Amino acid sequence: MSRWIFFLLAIAFGVVLGLLYGWVVSPVEYVDTTPDTLRRDYKSDYVLMVAEAYKAEGDLGTALRRLALLGNHPPGDIVREATLFAESQGYSDLDVNLLRLLSTALESGAASPETPAP
Repeated sequence: MSRWIFFLLAIAFGVVLGLLYGWVVSPVEYVDTTPDTLRRDYKSDYVLMVAEAYKAEGDLGTALRRLALLGNHPPGDIVREATLFAESQGYSDLDVNLLRLLSTALESGAASPETPAP
């Protein structure tokens, strides 16, 4: 019986020592990760930055390459999800309109950030 107690205590000690080392002594540090590993709010901010750059540069190809860093999802879906998140979280109207402008450009394949006047 004492052999089992010693064995279980050794296992418990090893687990505690491993957790202590992994969490306190040498925790994982993420360096140079890609944008697809970001949380949803940061992904939305990234898409907003892409929309702002698209508005300034007018280069849809560059915007598509930047959006491709967020994973294998279609760019229109990525922008649509970011727009929905922005609306639900109270982003400014200017920011939401920039996201909508990028979404419209992706749907129509337009190369200019200017929208025609109604």
